[in-house]
This record gives sequence, structure tokens and C-alpha cells, in this order.
Amino acid sequence: MEQLKIGSCTFTWLNGGVTHLDGGAMFGVVPKALWAKKYKVNEKNQIELRTDPILIQTGSNNFLVEAGIGNGKLSDKQKRNFGVEEESKVEDSLGKLGLSALDIDYVLMTHMHYDHSCGLTREKEGRYFSVYPNAKIVTSEVEWDEMRNPNIRSRNTYWRENWEPVQEQVVTFKKEWSEGPLRMIHTGGHSNGHSILIIEDEGVTAVHMADLMATHAHQNPLWVMAYDDYPIDSIQAKKEWLDFGVKRNAWFTFYHDAIYRAIKLKENGDIQAAVNRELNK
Repeated sequence: MEQLKIGSCTFTWLNGGVTHLDGGAMFGVVPKALWAKKYKVNEKNQIELRTDPILIQTGSNNFLVEAGIGNGKLSDKQKRNFGVEEESKVEDSLGKLGLSALDIDYVLMTHMHYDHSCGLTREKEGRYFSVYPNAKIVTSEVEWDEMRNPNIRSRNTYWRENWEPVQEQVVTFKKEWSEGPLRMIHTGGHSNGHSILIIEDEGVTAVHMADLMATHAHQNPLWVMAYDDYPIDSIQAKKEWLDFGVKRNAWFTFYHDAIYRAIKLKENGDIQAAVNRELNK
């Protein structure tokens, strides 16, 4: 498992599973001739996208950023459609660190799409239960409202079994939420309730852009997904928080990137430092 120190905080990437989605959808109107130079694509025109939660340990709390695609939640048809080759092994990863799901204090959900929230619950004897019963589950108020009342476009990604069993654990915020060195900030864009995460500790900064910048290849503010509900908001928010991070020499962390766990960027956009994903994981 790859790790990164941000001040006194330790980031550890857990095994949350993997999907393969259409590259055209992931890069929207950007021509394949451009995006394929920056991110590997297979013969089905799919790109590999991890769904790996980040465990952030501050010394006083264990935070989990996103929840993975879960295990046993997807039908065979869904696995084929989403290109799922591996389901979540988050609890196995926690076990290797001497932890269990019961030790998670907060689950920070930048948004609640299925590929981020399936790992919040599991099925047993026909009923769904919380995987992290001791945790507060934090997401924006807008996201939580849409999760429970999806529209005709979003209902295919907001699933009742991912929210109903954990609703008593959910804590929402309007614009910003903070705990210790962590801040969640509502941005909109990818979804109306999408948020990012800022970590600032001992003069070191990390920015978790979530699906505003799903991979390192999405750095260009104009390169937004066809999946984005509000692409203009995505563009504006990505530019704002990229500028914020670059000025602070911040680490940009990823949930979906199959190549990098985190990168630092120069002002010209070149990568100056990186934490690579271990391919033999």
C-alpha cells in the first residue's frame, strides 16, 4: 500500500476495486487523438479507473476518503458494463494496518455516485447494513438531498441501498466542513453537490480534487467528463483549486488514477514529484 506524509498526517491508499469506463465519456468533447496520448486506452476504448479510498490518519482520528465500489453489490451485467475486474478489499487493507472498519471515525464522501458509495453498505440475509457503523459519514447537503431524490439523469448512479442503511450516520454541510487539518468544500460541477478536500498541516498542503480532476490526464480545466452534470461549474472550480494548489506546492491526490496516487505540479503543468501506484499490488 502506497503512503504519503502531509505534515503529521499519514495518507494510505486502500484497495477499493477497479473499473474500466469509456474513454470518450471520461474526456467528454476532447478528441481521442489528444487524450489517448496522456492516458492508456484498451481495445474497447476503455480506460482503467481505480476506486481506491484514502485512509488519512491524523493521530486523533481515522478518516476514510470515499468508500470504493464495494463487494457483492454489482450484478454480472453491471460488472460487464462498468468494466469491473476487481471488487473492493478495503477491509483486508485495513487489516494489514492493524485496523478494522470499526476503527473508522469519519467517511468523507466528495459525492455519492455508485463508484464512490457502494462500499458504504453490505448485504446480509437480504438486508443492507453499514460497513462503518462507528463513523460519521460527511457529504454536502446538496449531494445528500439529491442522493435521496435523484432526477431522471442521476437516478442510475444514486442507489437506495447505498444511503438508506447509513442515513442516521450522515452529517451534511452547506459550503464547508472541517475537522482538525481537513476541510471539505462544496464545489458542484461533476454533481450538483460535489465537494473537494483540502488538508493543511505543518505547512504542507494536499488537495483532493475528487472527480473534478479524476486523473492526472484531466489537469486541463477544459477537459471535463461527459458524466459531469454541470461542466461549466467543473471548469471554473478546477481552475480555481488547481491554482490554489500549485501556488502552495501542494500534493494533488487521486481516487481514480491508475498510474499516480498523488502528484505535485509545476506552474507550467509539468509533474515535479509523484507517488506512483504499485502495479503489482
